[in-house]
Amino acid sequence: MISATNVDQYISGFSDDTQTKLIQLRQLIKETAPQAVEVISYGMPGYKLDGMLVWFAAAKNHIGFYPKANVLEVLKDELTGYKCSKGTVQFPLSAPLPVDLIKKIVQFRVEENHLSTKSKVNKKTAIR
Repeated sequence: MISATNVDQYISGFSDDTQTKLIQLRQLIKETAPQAVEVISYGMPGYKLDGMLVWFAAAKNHIGFYPKANVLEVLKDELTGYKCSKGTVQFPLSAPLPVDLIKKIVQFRVEENHLSTKSKVNKKTAIR
């Protein structure tokens, strides 16, 4: 696959079945974080809002979802049944995407980034 310069190009490089899942995941992210900016980062689709929120990438048998490690630790009980590693959860292509879980992860990341940005602003204000 060639290096994609935008998310449409990235998605178009996969089979129809995989494209369907990628489009669904993309839509879930955009619905949950409508102000997020879509980018290609590390060669895969990513979403920024007060910093990076999440990334995703298709593989042979799964979609890798990369929301950062801390959210996976917080939601570990809800992730049983999915292969996880530090900062990554794998959604098998053979199963439906866990819509509610994905929305919960994205919302968590939105709130986490917002709090982090707010904290940085407060620290700068306190220094003055």
